[in-house]
Amino acid sequence: MKTTLFSFSALALLGILIIGGGVAMSDSEREPGHEDDDRWEHLQRRSTGVALTTSPLYQEECGSCHMTYPAGLLPVASWRRIMANLDDHFGDNAELDAQTAMQISDYLADNAADTSKYRRSKQMMSAISQSPDQAPMRITENAYFKREHDEISARVIKQSGAASLSHCNACHQRAEQGSFNEHEIWIKGIGRYDD
Repeated sequence: MKTTLFSFSALALLGILIIGGGVAMSDSEREPGHEDDDRWEHLQRRSTGVALTTSPLYQEECGSCHMTYPAGLLPVASWRRIMANLDDHFGDNAELDAQTAMQISDYLADNAADTSKYRRSKQMMSAISQSPDQAPMRITENAYFKREHDEISARVIKQSGAASLSHCNACHQRAEQGSFNEHEIWIKGIGRYDD
């Protein structure tokens, strides 16, 4: 009886941790025929804050030089401007053939902050002017991003090994999985960071 009660309690606790703690799972990890899709999507959005990057082409082409920033961190207008200027991509030539560039641009637009239901994407959008010509070219130019990082000193940035705040994964350990939870920040030489 004790073993059965313990096993049931352990399973119940595991369920609470998974559902309540917001463990992110990919669609491939879900059981087929999952009946509670709305609940699943809600948990996924809550757990990561930004949609996971799902384009292998984007990950391969852009991730070979830098972190593959989740599309939900910028609006469509920003991604279109960035992709239209790959010959001068923040000081580097990142040109792609036309077909590859169009596929990546379409992926980014389809998953951009202004089309997203994810919490962090909505927060990023709330700080952006609706004028496409004023859409930020950098995530770090967003007013919401600036507010969230205003107490980060140059010393902390240097300690992390990052050249700037644009290197999200230097501090946010699950940035490439779309999670920017402040409780997951860990900085080299400092450890867990709490502002």
